[in-house]
Amino acid sequence: MSSPAITRFAPSPTGSLHLGNARTAFFSHLWARKTAGRFILRIEDTDVERSQDRYRAELLDDLAWLGLDWDEGPDVGGPSAPYRQAERGEFYRSLFERLAREDRVYPCYCTAQELELSRKLQRMAGKPPRYAGTCRGLSVAQRAEREARGLTATLRFRVPEERVIEFTDLVHGPQRFLSDDIGDFIVRRENGSAAFFFCNAVDDSVMGVTHVLRGDDHLTNTPRQILVLEALGLRLMQYGHVGLLIGADGAPLSKRHGSTSVRDFRQRGFLPQALLNHLFHLGHTAETDGFLELARMPRYFRPDHLGRAPARFDEVQLVHWQKVSLARASTDCLRDWLGTAVTPPPGLDFDAFVELVRHNAVLPADAVPWAEAAWGRLAPLDAQTQQLVREAGPAFFSAALRAYDESAGDWKLMTASLRERTGRSGAALFMPLRAALTGQRHGPELAPLLKLMPAAVARARLQSHAESP
Repeated sequence: MSSPAITRFAPSPTGSLHLGNARTAFFSHLWARKTAGRFILRIEDTDVERSQDRYRAELLDDLAWLGLDWDEGPDVGGPSAPYRQAERGEFYRSLFERLAREDRVYPCYCTAQELELSRKLQRMAGKPPRYAGTCRGLSVAQRAEREARGLTATLRFRVPEERVIEFTDLVHGPQRFLSDDIGDFIVRRENGSAAFFFCNAVDDSVMGVTHVLRGDDHLTNTPRQILVLEALGLRLMQYGHVGLLIGADGAPLSKRHGSTSVRDFRQRGFLPQALLNHLFHLGHTAETDGFLELARMPRYFRPDHLGRAPARFDEVQLVHWQKVSLARASTDCLRDWLGTAVTPPPGLDFDAFVELVRHNAVLPADAVPWAEAAWGRLAPLDAQTQQLVREAGPAFFSAALRAYDESAGDWKLMTASLRERTGRSGAALFMPLRAALTGQRHGPELAPLLKLMPAAVARARLQSHAESP
């Protein structure tokens, strides 16, 4: 595992980047960086009906946002270009012709309805559903007759009989499959495009990939792909199948659990460092439990510590990493992070506001109430906050207003003066002030918040609870 690893991430642009796929890309990236290897990005877009350019653009953008740069890919090129499978059709056709000459494949004219009926009958008989070989032995005449009826054919790989396919999975260990349990599978769709089993395997081989990491839902695909590569005389890769991401209920992570894509979390305001640190510990036992910058993660990544069991995604843990990331982030980073959620008035020291909310917000939306507290319009006080104000009384706020004016808004001088005027101290002094000035009972320190607050705003809030002049 110390030799240079050539890994890849090969997403299909049929939707947003799912967290499970992002974790696979992340682990593959770390393995390449750990061993001074190469990380390849390949777009698997042969499914023309579902693939969309906007999803491809999103995928590249979200991977770049995470910081997962690639050495070869559709936008940077490389020795194995093109890196979009939609542009590799001629290469696949040459391989199909070669397999056909060697009688390794055959056309299949079975309709979707016929295949579903066959699977149903097999299940009723207590057998695992697999292709029954209906078109495997058709003669030239029988094929011509079906084509004359306008039937279009897929191309199926002729799985050899009585074979044992064995390999050692990097996560699950030794694996053994019987070819008689697999059934002939489709390598070319009706529209002539290459199917996943085929193009995924041959591209990995010819692009020089040495290690393939993917979810363990692909484990049973591996013997099929090994058979294809052996039939073509192509080099095999080492495979590792990691446990899938699951929700709190133990089911595979899906939209019913809430956010499931990188874009979802990105739009909510989670930082890439937070997401990566959480993913780093999901299905991977690291040598450290502490926060790591992406540049340091390869050192602590252990491919042999990848887990077989499903990994439970926990947003509570993600929030923990978000707080750590915010505490460590630069002011420039946090200014960008707040984005359009908070718009300061002209002349405000926005960097001071950023530092104010650094430890008092998880997402940009959490900073909005503190922007309102600093310079905006307060929401009506809730019952407990109103009670605090009533108990302090109008005389207290009249004294607070005079202390504010005399101290020119200096928090230390203001509170010292108010203490002398009212005899209040501790929570009895600070809690009513916080309630009147911010409309809330808890939050950032009042001293820097008051410094940000325009004098007219602070005076108006104190005056609203003071005695009438």
